[in-house]
Amino acid sequence: MKLRNFIVSCLILSLPATFSLKAIAQEKKSEELSLEEIVLGAKSILVPTRQSGDSVYTGTEVTKSGINLSGEKGKANVYEVVDLVPGIVFEGIDCANMTAEQNNIRIRGVRGYLGAMTVNGIPNYGGNPMGPRAYVYDMENFSSIAIYKGASPSDLGVGVGNRGGAIELRPLWAQEKMGLTVTPSYGSYNYKKIYGRFDSGTIPVTGSRVSAAYSYSNEDKWKGPGELGPRNNGNFTFVQPIGNFVDVRLWANYNNIEQYKYRSLTYAQAKNLEDYYKLDFNEDLTGTPAEDKNYYKFNKAKHKNADFFAQIGITLEPIIITLKPYLCDEDSTIQDGATIQNKPGVQKRTRDINRKGIISEILADLKVAQITAGYHFENSDSDIYSENYWINSDGSLTYRGYGIFATSGDTKIYSPYGKLSGTIENFKWQMGIKYFKFKDSDSDGYTTVYTSGYPELQRASDLDREARDYDIWLPSAGVSYSFTKNFEIYSSYGRNFIRPYSYMPLINLYNRLRTQFQAAGITLNDLFKGYDIEESHNIDAGVRFKNDFIEITPTIFLSRHKNLLVNITDNRVTDTSTSKPVSYQQNVGKAKGYGAEIGMNVFIGDFVTIFFNPAYNHLVYDGNIVYQGTEYDNDGKQIVDAPQWTIVGGISGNYKGFEATPSVKYMGSRYGTLDHNEKIDSYYIASLRLSYSRENFIAKNIKISLDFDNIFNKKYISAISASDDSLSGTSYYAGAPFSVKGSVSFEF
Repeated sequence: MKLRNFIVSCLILSLPATFSLKAIAQEKKSEELSLEEIVLGAKSILVPTRQSGDSVYTGTEVTKSGINLSGEKGKANVYEVVDLVPGIVFEGIDCANMTAEQNNIRIRGVRGYLGAMTVNGIPNYGGNPMGPRAYVYDMENFSSIAIYKGASPSDLGVGVGNRGGAIELRPLWAQEKMGLTVTPSYGSYNYKKIYGRFDSGTIPVTGSRVSAAYSYSNEDKWKGPGELGPRNNGNFTFVQPIGNFVDVRLWANYNNIEQYKYRSLTYAQAKNLEDYYKLDFNEDLTGTPAEDKNYYKFNKAKHKNADFFAQIGITLEPIIITLKPYLCDEDSTIQDGATIQNKPGVQKRTRDINRKGIISEILADLKVAQITAGYHFENSDSDIYSENYWINSDGSLTYRGYGIFATSGDTKIYSPYGKLSGTIENFKWQMGIKYFKFKDSDSDGYTTVYTSGYPELQRASDLDREARDYDIWLPSAGVSYSFTKNFEIYSSYGRNFIRPYSYMPLINLYNRLRTQFQAAGITLNDLFKGYDIEESHNIDAGVRFKNDFIEITPTIFLSRHKNLLVNITDNRVTDTSTSKPVSYQQNVGKAKGYGAEIGMNVFIGDFVTIFFNPAYNHLVYDGNIVYQGTEYDNDGKQIVDAPQWTIVGGISGNYKGFEATPSVKYMGSRYGTLDHNEKIDSYYIASLRLSYSRENFIAKNIKISLDFDNIFNKKYISAISASDDSLSGTSYYAGAPFSVKGSVSFEF
């Protein structure tokens, strides 16, 4: 369907059911921030946030100043920016965070790819792995980022789910004044980036505003051969008021990156970093296929993402109509050295994902209360498959056909929601409900057979999957009470979820032991009958207090999680590789947790702020897990890769254009397996940000910045790649060493 026809159809079909009061809510939001602002160096970096129609602040917003505080590392990855917020743990493995899908984030102990990411409410996610694509944006093109760690407002788009929290990026729309920004950046390991953005300002007669931004970046890996990049990113926004009642906005983003991967470490190597810190993929072929699967050119990725949405607002006071049709496209290929049919090889994974949908909403201000009602529909067409190659002694590859090939139809999301909120003097309240329905398509399975040595596809009905519907009701609520303008207490509740995921591991296992499963009368569809929606219940309670000397926002939280995807043992089938009963994932696991977070700032005079953001998170298994016939004593033990203690702290000084921010991040000890046999020690990383700004010198404004990361050159384990029920095979990644990056920003 052509883009124009799609948008017009969405407008016609959705107009009768869409209303929003965003302008009124945003106006009230700006009036009510006096209590909640957290100020750093005389600039707000964290403020409580809410969605339009909310009365209670249930999230935290990183402002533009907060985005800038993350330095050069935060420009290419959303997660680096939100790592500032207590309760969020991001672990990157590169000096400039240019790696795609090799980083890791947890929000209150839950893996971040089980969470939601949106741009202005439009969901961002993909498959294999499922979850947000945090690497496809330039952070210079956003005004702020909102994070909901527990309860999420019912009207916030979540895509496939929000059990791992919800992040909303808020665009920096085309500005009312004409401007040009150019920022070249350089740094260690041949890092370079050039960013430029032009704003037209308000165009006479039409009142239109346009912005266009582009960046190019590239970097050598800090260890091993290969580059990260080139990375090309483009962003476009358009704002068009029509009279006094209609506002039309367009937003588009394009990202294309090529990169070679970093090599992971085993646990034994991770415990001996002095010898293995710089271990990476091989620079040259050796002629030995078993070793050449670690050749760096066999381990690489290409990612191309294009996203577009329109926002049409129609003001009919006391209501405003808002429509958000969108299109998203992902085209990625990932290559990994692997063992293919017991021989050294290369597996090539392809993702071709196309999503289109629309979000519509109605919010009416009835003075005593605000009522929100909306609907989200999405259709997704995905082709995700793998192809296998053997490695020959001369380094060439022999095609061995599809590893897994299955046809798939369109999947669909249907999600109506509603919300009611109000204020009674100093008491604020809200409640919401969302219904989420996911229609998974059926699938026809094929296997690869070899006719005269040439691979061909052959139908295999035992690899078919039936279409299924998954649905869940998602209530939420919040209350707050202000004793004074500087002192408030609040509480919130929310039920979160994530739709079924991790399809490929189950399909790969069945395919590897297909003969054994067939002998037991088990089809692939039988295994998928054990998949369900993961869900969690989250309760927050906290205090916000501020005066001229201190700001403090302590929060305690509770959570219960069920239907988690964990391994179970099936005694009907023997795994030929271990001679033990086979294990595979099903949605039967449980977890429970509690914790506390504190955001605290102490002001010394007008120019120095001390910030201290500790978090304690006790997230444990609720019950033992049986794997390959053995029951493990993991009940009550901390979840894999979830530290109990994390701290971000530092000092910021700002005087006559000079700004200095030394900071320290502490990460508590973690475990790489559910039996806690693989422990990763705690560590701390120190950084320093320096900048100097001056107006009306060469340009309207010029800013020189220097970033010093890991200034003590600490050797440590950063990202851990593991499932919550991993017992072996966990991958560990060394953290980036000391690096320096600098930039000069010219604003005209």
